[in-house]
Amino acid sequence: MRWSVLDAPLDSSGRGRGERRAPAALRSAGLLGRLGAADAGAVDAGITDPVRDPETGVIGVEHLRRATRAIAARVTELLDAGHSPLVLGGDCAILPGTLQGLPAGFDLWFLDAHLDFEDGRTSPTGEAADMDLSIVTDHGPAGVLDREGPLVDPDQVHVLGHRPRDPDIGDGLEAVRVDPAVHLVPADGLRGPDAAAVGRDLATGTTPAWLHLDLDVLDPVVLPAVSYPEPGGLDWADLTALVGPLVRSGRLIGMSVTDFNADEDPDGRHAERIAAVLADLLAD
Repeated sequence: MRWSVLDAPLDSSGRGRGERRAPAALRSAGLLGRLGAADAGAVDAGITDPVRDPETGVIGVEHLRRATRAIAARVTELLDAGHSPLVLGGDCAILPGTLQGLPAGFDLWFLDAHLDFEDGRTSPTGEAADMDLSIVTDHGPAGVLDREGPLVDPDQVHVLGHRPRDPDIGDGLEAVRVDPAVHLVPADGLRGPDAAAVGRDLATGTTPAWLHLDLDVLDPVVLPAVSYPEPGGLDWADLTALVGPLVRSGRLIGMSVTDFNADEDPDGRHAERIAAVLADLLAD
């Protein structure tokens, strides 16, 4: 694959959190050189308005719309030029723009500690990164996208590595309701040999696929530098066993990487590890 690295430094809190600096940190760790990738530059994806819109419930919604359009345009350009985009976030709010830039009819392999299926009412933060998967499947707040209908069919979405909510926590938050057509494999189903088995099973078929990796799918013991860490996640070996067959399947048209908080990595060691793992997985 001919990878082209595109920076999309979107932080949907609107407060300049460390995800905005993640693309620069991964570049400083040598990601492009390790991959032999082309440099596709950066898009204007900044959100500097921290106010939650009363109509949609989304922080900085006008900035989000602008960023979504910009990301979509560049992803389309790269695909049309025969390149495989590797989009570096930012947080998961880059997903609507990324998928809007794809041709119709693809599978989405979505690795995340969270389901990201909130909406403008249920999200406790108002960050679009709480609701990116609901937006792209047409379950999120109306008016965020320039078009109606889903960007991806829910039946073509595979959520991998989330941590199911413990009903005994009793913190007053509603359980997240996900479209029943979405395929769910929690983190507990991706340990040891199960990770490779799931990867091999998903790799079958001929439909083009997009891989979205939210790095908080990893356990905070192995990667603490994320904004919303969740215990009980994957280790690096599980991640590589799962993703390896997906990359080798011949179905992958591109990938997005999100939610590395560079502010939590002052010595750069976590950026180095991320860059090394991505290079091992994606390099020809």
